Amino acid sequence: MTPRLRVVVADDHYLVREGVRRALGSNADLDVIAVVGDATELEHAVDRELPDAIVTDIRMPPTHATEGIDAAHRIRARHPRIGIVVLSQYSEAAYAMDLLRDGTAGMAYLLKERIGEPRMLVTAVRVVVAGGSQIDPDVVGALVNARRTAPPLAALTDREHEVLALMAEGRTNAGIADELHLSESSIEKYVSSVFTKLGLTDEPRVHRRVAAVLAHLHDRSSARPLDPGAG
Repeated sequence: MTPRLRVVVADDHYLVREGVRRALGSNADLDVIAVVGDATELEHAVDRELPDAIVTDIRMPPTHATEGIDAAHRIRARHPRIGIVVLSQYSEAAYAMDLLRDGTAGMAYLLKERIGEPRMLVTAVRVVVAGGSQIDPDVVGALVNARRTAPPLAALTDREHEVLALMAEGRTNAGIADELHLSESSIEKYVSSVFTKLGLTDEPRVHRRVAAVLAHLHDRSSARPLDPGAG
């Protein structure tokens, strides 16, 4: 029998917490083991329970800024195998970029309205626990609209697609070079070419990398259903 996935939920609004708890708890393979109201309680619960995944709001006490994302990064540093799903009412790509700044593996960013679509939320938990990534289509759409044109992924060569896919796994240039058996300087050239073809040459370096990854994830999710077989 497959072990149930253990999840900690964090949100400072009671109704949202309960909505997430019920959405996840209705699935036979998920078990919500703790529900907390702020980032400090979230970190304590994670250190104590060592769950498979967390589902957290972005804005929580005391400042209602980016406590959820900040806590997610601290949790990832201490417990790199825990999957992280961040929920937000904001479709601004900047929040997703902040979440993914150190890599995308095991990370998901969904809008809070997805609580009303339990299958999507459940799928996100399963995806991050497996080490994958999921970005809400509306968030990627906001990034694309902000740039006014869709990223021309079709213009990338096969090798550039390989490099971008490895970037989406959170690999550094050195890591990509090892995987593809190429020099790091060659990878740097491929990465620069990807940035240029995606129109990201005017972005700060870390934001260019995340924006390119978001474009890749959007293209991948558009090619197949976001929640296949979930239920």
